Amino acid sequence: MQLAPDTHGQANLIAGYAPGELRLRNRVLTSSSIVTAAEVLPWTATSAASLTPAQLDPVLGLGVEVVLLATGTRQLWPPAAVLAHVAARGVGLEVMDLGAACRTFNLLVGDQRKVALAAILGAP
Repeated sequence: MQLAPDTHGQANLIAGYAPGELRLRNRVLTSSSIVTAAEVLPWTATSAASLTPAQLDPVLGLGVEVVLLATGTRQLWPPAAVLAHVAARGVGLEVMDLGAACRTFNLLVGDQRKVALAAILGAP
């Protein structure tokens, strides 16, 4: 049942998720990816614990205001160097489990915010 009209046009919205999987309107992602309202990019991240500052450079180069880091079924913090790297670039970083990050992403896209979902998928 649709309770509200879809007013987001062709924006990438998360239609569903499961451990290790993101479902967009017309595509299923099973490996780590960066998702914005306009594009989907492959990403090399495999775990929050092994995340490096350089691995966030592709998402930081997109001109977003906030990055939602989805770390899987649990919220897992990346190393402090990653947090410092993002803060130094003046971008907000929110670390969340996959479900919370997907819900927040859809809300922010709906508000036309410059947001990116950096989802670590396929991690053990």
